[in-house]
Amino acid sequence: MTVIYVGFFTPFSMGTIKRILVPIDGSDNSFRALDTAIILAKGLDAKIIGFYAVNVLPITEAQICDPLTFQMEERKYALSMLGKAKSDCQKEGVDFAEIVEFGSPADVILRFIKSKNNKIDLVVMGSRGRTAAREFFFGSVSNYILHKSPVPVLIVK
Repeated sequence: MTVIYVGFFTPFSMGTIKRILVPIDGSDNSFRALDTAIILAKGLDAKIIGFYAVNVLPITEAQICDPLTFQMEERKYALSMLGKAKSDCQKEGVDFAEIVEFGSPADVILRFIKSKNNKIDLVVMGSRGRTAAREFFFGSVSNYILHKSPVPVLIVK
């Protein structure tokens, strides 16, 4: 990964970015986005909020037969991915908080960003998630966030 520092006058050099949201889904792209967010957070003395959205739509057979077990397994996976993200941040001395939400990823991420209580200043996310096929049918989460977010969004490939 190559990161280029752009001069002395950038939005990131003005000290207004203190909380960076990084949606994590376990994909390589989401962890590349985390790496970029860590570099930014170190330079800005910002905190990273790792966000895992458990997609519960459309309803699968596993959700119908045993919804509690499905939710527990998905939450367990989410926490393992966020644990890896937390470890990466701790190695670099960056503060990290984790959030797990259930619902349509695009919707729950956007709702979290828009909540004034969360005070998100920047979103750093991967360009694609775990499955390209899902993106074809449901639309790109990163594209949706890019166009709907009230705060700046950095997409990492």
